[in-house]
Amino acid sequence: MLKGVAAAGTAFTLWGVFPAYLRLMQQVPPLEILSHRVLWSAAFLLVVLGARRQWDWLAEVRARPRIALSFVASAAMLGTNWVVYIWSVNAGHVIDASLGYFITPLFNVLFGMALGERLRPVQWLSVLLAAGGVLWLTVSAGELPWIGLVIAITFSLYGVIRKTATLGALEGLSVETLVMLPLAAAFLLLPGSGSSHAFGAEPGITALLLSAGPVTAVPLLLFAYGARRIPLSVVGLLQYIGPSLQLMLGVWLYGEPFGGARMLGFALIWTGLALYSVEGLWRHLTSR
Repeated sequence: MLKGVAAAGTAFTLWGVFPAYLRLMQQVPPLEILSHRVLWSAAFLLVVLGARRQWDWLAEVRARPRIALSFVASAAMLGTNWVVYIWSVNAGHVIDASLGYFITPLFNVLFGMALGERLRPVQWLSVLLAAGGVLWLTVSAGELPWIGLVIAITFSLYGVIRKTATLGALEGLSVETLVMLPLAAAFLLLPGSGSSHAFGAEPGITALLLSAGPVTAVPLLLFAYGARRIPLSVVGLLQYIGPSLQLMLGVWLYGEPFGGARMLGFALIWTGLALYSVEGLWRHLTSR
């Protein structure tokens, strides 16, 4: 179990400091960063699959086209999540992006309810507190916190789709990146697409774009390794490492405003998350 906690904790820590990596490429358009992320992730994953000689899943995808269609849907959710996240970080909205990953677990609960799962009383209270926090942020700021909501909804829907997928984490991510690859290549190669053609223009930026493959894939593979070896309740607690680190980066490193009404809204959300996490951990311990 210790290896699982270490792997999953490392994955969430890497995701937590990801804004610092993106801010080094602030001059590159978000769609261009996304396209390179897809391109080099696909290359990295194919190398890993080749090294492991892990190609059996291709026959399953060819034999069952519905599998490919489900990954088209998950790729759409993942691509939307990535581009909104990249834009928000480089536009100075790191705290808003962290909000999305704070409230993702509660959107998972809501989507589970839509699929027929029944909520326990503490889960209802958690969702209501988080909804109150989002409502307060909306009223106090005069606008819907759309960045956090889009990130949370797309990532939750991505999880719902992947939950029913038959492929493993490595194979599934490979299919998703291959689905997005034609669009990424078109953006990078076609004239008038909006690409700044930063790749190759400056060694530092080129190295950062090349590293997008392992930077994307390694945390996902660590998470997949760890999640199989630890209880879901422990995963649920560890997952707050990422948005907590993002929030700290936004406040302390990038100087984004965080006080007064905004802090109160986050406090309501954190209270709901604390109830949700403690109740889940308690049920796991008592069931044992």
